[in-house]
Amino acid sequence: MFDLILRGGTTVTPQGAGVYDVAIKGQQIAAVTAPNAIPDDQAARVTDVSGRIVMPGGIDPHVHCAWHMPLPDGSAVTSGPPEDVSRAALWGGTTMLIDFAARMEPKPLAQVIAERDRDWIDRCYCDYAYHIMLLGDIEPETLAELPPLIEAGYPTVKIFTTNITPSRKGRMVHFGDLWELFKVLTQHNGLGVIHAEDNDIVMHMYEKLIREGRTSFHNLAEVHNQLSEDLSFRRVIRLAEAEKTPLYFMHVSAATGVQAIREARAKGQPIYGESLHQYMCYTEEDYKRPNGQMYHTYPSLKTQADQDEIWRGTLDGAVNCVATDEICCNLNMKTIGSGIDDTTGGNAGCEPRVGVMYHQCVTRRGYSLERFVDMVSTNAAKIMGMYPQKGAIAAGSDADICVLDPSARGTIRAENLHETDYTPWEGHPITAWPVMTLLRGKVMVEDGAFHGALSDGKYIKRSVPKSIREAPGL
Repeated sequence: MFDLILRGGTTVTPQGAGVYDVAIKGQQIAAVTAPNAIPDDQAARVTDVSGRIVMPGGIDPHVHCAWHMPLPDGSAVTSGPPEDVSRAALWGGTTMLIDFAARMEPKPLAQVIAERDRDWIDRCYCDYAYHIMLLGDIEPETLAELPPLIEAGYPTVKIFTTNITPSRKGRMVHFGDLWELFKVLTQHNGLGVIHAEDNDIVMHMYEKLIREGRTSFHNLAEVHNQLSEDLSFRRVIRLAEAEKTPLYFMHVSAATGVQAIREARAKGQPIYGESLHQYMCYTEEDYKRPNGQMYHTYPSLKTQADQDEIWRGTLDGAVNCVATDEICCNLNMKTIGSGIDDTTGGNAGCEPRVGVMYHQCVTRRGYSLERFVDMVSTNAAKIMGMYPQKGAIAAGSDADICVLDPSARGTIRAENLHETDYTPWEGHPITAWPVMTLLRGKVMVEDGAFHGALSDGKYIKRSVPKSIREAPGL
């Protein structure tokens, strides 16, 4: 006896898209069959989803919940908690988030993870995981803590190659420490997760623009520029080449970054790229719009040519995933800074991500459903070590499912979303939208109603497979 059958939808499976029935028992997908192969009386519930798209739940591999947010006056607040972000994510068809356990001060990494758990356990509606984040100097003792944590299900380690702004001292990891980290990651089957900008170039441009009195946020693209991305990506890639370390570049924003990844992959390096739907929808020209800070994250938006190259990267393997760099805050907080050194990064982007990318990929550019699903779900599951538990409509996979209605029409409005009081995608066309979301077999969203509980979200431990670590696996 099955708990639920989703009958007759266009279902995106690892073997391709087609009309199938999806049978669910407990928390897992029990069978994917030809339509009507299982009689109605073999399930507690049968739901007709014909004419709709059945896809794996979205996976956002880059979010910041309950995150330290500096203010222009030197004080700080905290971004929205997992409760707010995960609820919005589920409304938008995303069932899995990966955040960060950041070592902000000298302390054991096990303590860092335990403290992060207090922000998340029984406070999240969807499933989640953490990247370990190392900031500033990395002591040998800290490196020695990593192997057992990688083995225990925390295989991804995030670093910055820049402090981002002059006021954010202590983020950048120096290249000697990065070299030592890469040795550990390679030896113990980890994956480097990189925010790569050239700190010398970035800080030089801050000094230059401040000296010239051009301090408005409208000039951010000059600071976080294409040359910075080029230099840093290539330097990090060369270091990874020396140690045979697999890398995942977060928020690729420039054509130079795409090309650096493309060239490394052509040489056989296991390098993967993530972009954001900000970069794929907006350019530096959007800073000129009212409340133009809405469109910003770090690194900055860039030119139309950069955006075009990111899209080309989605076709040749240089850009594998679309994330959000999620920061949940209200419009006042997002626009409180107006200078090149105090503008708030991140965006409230989890909820509209799947719908936005369907329009941009499938409707506008004619991508296949399979390629679209890869970009918003499956590739992240594979790279981050969760596949096929996550990111697949297949027997034995978790029943994390998003049902899209491709007949939905309209535009995105903040008033119809569930996270905060603004959205950078206000007015963006809707050509498909989630109407049902399941998390491990539980119906979380259906017919405009939310059914989740904060105890539903579980931590997912991960292990990056050899196929991803030793060569371009996607």
